[in-house]
Amino acid sequence: MAFMTDSASITVLDAAFVGEARDIAHMPAGQAPEVAIAGRSNVGKSTLLNRMAGRHSLARVSKTPGRTRGLVVFDLKLRVPGQADSQPMRLVDLPGYGYAKVPVPERMAWQTMVEGYVKGQPTLALVLVLVDARRGLADEEMQLMEWLEAIHVPCYLVVTKADKLGASERGLLRQRVRKDMGAMASSVLLASGQTGDGVDSLWSSIVHVIQSRKGDAATTPG
Repeated sequence: MAFMTDSASITVLDAAFVGEARDIAHMPAGQAPEVAIAGRSNVGKSTLLNRMAGRHSLARVSKTPGRTRGLVVFDLKLRVPGQADSQPMRLVDLPGYGYAKVPVPERMAWQTMVEGYVKGQPTLALVLVLVDARRGLADEEMQLMEWLEAIHVPCYLVVTKADKLGASERGLLRQRVRKDMGAMASSVLLASGQTGDGVDSLWSSIVHVIQSRKGDAATTPG
């Protein structure tokens, strides 16, 4: 059964929970390109992930922030226009940061785990850094984006819960965030896990990165 996203061009053919790993050594085996999702604990990662996959409960939406403790892995298959074969990929939900009730040693362990994954996972194609539209861009997100750029990991800033703002507020927010992002301003997207607004553009951007990565690999001398 195919699960349609809000995108008019990309179809999620299948989506399934694979497992949860506490370090890169225990990641489920696979060669599909991976897209990691990072953000604060209450930014709406699970809601957006479910909307992207076209499933209501693929990722558990918890009322208690900080529930994701490991690298939570989901396998997807996409139908991409102009592509004969389905496109396999993975979404990896990273532990949320910025939740004060999580003990400091555990938060430090999460940071070590995420850094090890981002630096050491060869199939990682893209990191989506989520930020709440009502909160705006903070130092944590900016530092994460700058770190990803420094280690040459492609990333997009995805402003979530955009449906909570009016049209004029969204326009002002987009301008403000892009100004704060400076040279990285082109990697800013707005999306809503609740309404699906912006999810089509998000999927198009993800697939573009995956296909560009495949093209780069094909032209690299063996």
